[in-house]
Amino acid sequence: MLNPLTILLVTVLSGAMAMAVLGSLWRAAIPGVGCWIVANVCAIVALLAFASQGHASRWLTFVAANGLLALALLLVLEGALRFLGRNTRPWCAYAGLVALLAAIGYWTFVAPNFNARVTVVSAYHAVLYAELFVLMMGGRPEHRPRYSYYFIATVALLLGAGHASRGILYGFGLIAQTDLMQVTPSNIVFLAVGVLAPPFLSIGVVMLAHDRLAERLERLANVDDLTGALSRRAFLQIGGALLNASLRSGSPVALAIVDIDSFKSVNDTHGHAAGDEVLGHFSAFVARELRVGDVFGRLGGEEFGVLCPATSVAEAVVLLERLRARLAASAPGVLPRGLRYTFSVGVDQHRRGESLEQLMSRADRALYAAKAAGRNRVMAA
Repeated sequence: MLNPLTILLVTVLSGAMAMAVLGSLWRAAIPGVGCWIVANVCAIVALLAFASQGHASRWLTFVAANGLLALALLLVLEGALRFLGRNTRPWCAYAGLVALLAAIGYWTFVAPNFNARVTVVSAYHAVLYAELFVLMMGGRPEHRPRYSYYFIATVALLLGAGHASRGILYGFGLIAQTDLMQVTPSNIVFLAVGVLAPPFLSIGVVMLAHDRLAERLERLANVDDLTGALSRRAFLQIGGALLNASLRSGSPVALAIVDIDSFKSVNDTHGHAAGDEVLGHFSAFVARELRVGDVFGRLGGEEFGVLCPATSVAEAVVLLERLRARLAASAPGVLPRGLRYTFSVGVDQHRRGESLEQLMSRADRALYAAKAAGRNRVMAA
């Protein structure tokens, strides 16, 4: 039969491997990774302290070991909070940790009671696992895959149930035991289940970290870094999908090509930093004013595109004209460096059987016509 010492040492090795994997993600500056690395360190030290029972002080093997193992789980929870952008610390859980240490000390030195220690430790772990389960089930961003979040939630649910069962069995005296290293079937089973906690939680948080890296790569590919608008690639991809959908539904789709007027003079007169501020301001202004469902992207330089589903060319002209007038009426205080600027727009509507490139070509010709007519205007093809 496996003995408790072997199980603890195997867990230490799995924790060390998990820490090495998490350490490789340290430089990625993913929120929560630091907490998860420290959690593995705490778990490894705690397990080594447990393994030294009978050879070291009870302050180390009972109080410190249980405290560090509980702190490790608490840091996993705090790391998950930080990962999800919730920057509040779980102060109630930290207060519970202090109370737990006091209870362990009392039932170790004042009124020695192994079952009582196991009960309070299991109850504390069960509560933290329940919090982690709720956090993972409700905290997933809608645009991210579910798997890694549900994986951790499932692990937390199963481990929480295991700790709750252990606490009940020991709390009601259904299991007779005197120390952690005692070789009994029930103790081996609970330790064997517990050995799965560090590696499975580590696997889960590594999946979360890699999902965040994937999200960053997707953003680099799909979002223009300077303006926050869709990149040209993403805009064209979404545009193609919108045209296909419009063919099936029969609803119109309008496209506007938008260009900031005399943008080169802004760069030449005020510098490229001022030009970047104008691009950022313009992008934020348009994105704020567009309707839900409209698609906005940067095609290159100071040229942008707006796709308006379920919109005719006449309706798109009204929409873009309203935006043009609002920008022209903006107070200098809300403009970048007080610089007044305008934009010109060419608009057209998708025709059955044509490609997105053909639609863009006609809207682009309308844009050139707007420029030739004096700029600061909206023209339909």
